[in-house]
Amino acid sequence: MRLQFIKKTGVFFFFILFMLNGWSHEIRPAYLQIIQTGETTYEVFWKVPSMGDAVPKIHPVFPSFFTVEELKKPNQIPGSVIYSYKISSKETLQGKILTIEGLNKTLIDALVTVTYLNGEKVTLMLQPDKDSSIIPGETSTFDVVKTYSILGVEHILLGIDHLLFVLALILITKGKWRIIKTITAFTIAHSITLSLAALGYVNFPTPPVEAVIALSIVFLAVEIIKNHNGKETLTSKKPWLIAFTFGLLHGFGFAGALANIGLPQQDIPWALAFFNIGVEIGQMAFVLVVLVFIKLLSYKKNWPVFIKKVPAYAIGSLATFWMIERIVVFWN
Repeated sequence: MRLQFIKKTGVFFFFILFMLNGWSHEIRPAYLQIIQTGETTYEVFWKVPSMGDAVPKIHPVFPSFFTVEELKKPNQIPGSVIYSYKISSKETLQGKILTIEGLNKTLIDALVTVTYLNGEKVTLMLQPDKDSSIIPGETSTFDVVKTYSILGVEHILLGIDHLLFVLALILITKGKWRIIKTITAFTIAHSITLSLAALGYVNFPTPPVEAVIALSIVFLAVEIIKNHNGKETLTSKKPWLIAFTFGLLHGFGFAGALANIGLPQQDIPWALAFFNIGVEIGQMAFVLVVLVFIKLLSYKKNWPVFIKKVPAYAIGSLATFWMIERIVVFWN
């Protein structure tokens, strides 16, 4: 009996460790914007994601023959610190090596955009295992597609709140085809609002959106508990409807992340489309993993009701904490 209890609680702790591992990752990339202001002069804006007062020790390193001048003191805003520089040299920046020092000691990606005098903009992404690159004179559409697809996948897989919502949808939905229908409804909904917000047609402030996203997860956790208690609700009857409704809200959350990254002006449709596609690829990968895990658990028959409720209580507790935290940040 004791061995069975250990096995059952082991499932719970595996679930918690999975969540905390995802939560511990930095989901926002650093952003380096370089704007050419003269033949050999550039303004540089370096945005580093922060967690409270903790700021990663990463910074861009330009070729040694460039003179670096600080334009103003670092500006700390919620979730980020922005540094402003002016760099100049007798040579152009094009074709030179750019390095983000310290990046290889983090889990953070760095998106780099360079705008030249003629208005042309190039985009590249540096990562912990590739912290330097030659600054190109021209970026192909393929480079934009690749960069924003990766950013989309990373955002959903490292965005634990969105994953918890998807997990809760799966737990309350019965049947393979109903799950597919429900996840599709969620996908369509957040794709709509992500696109509208990214293109500037609608806009909502990020803090209240993030708080309500946490509330949507709490709502689903409560619905799962009701379902285990034998009470059928609108959510269990028509999960696709709830998924679509809250999916519209989650789309604004994705848009907030994309706003922090920025879109290349010459390739907005491609960047937006493939960021969205990247999100869906990551989301479907997560759904497949969850379904396989549930299938494995199903080989054990007659799980006690209290064990079945553990994921819902874990999801609800974590989401409640996020909701309170985000409300406090919003009111402060």
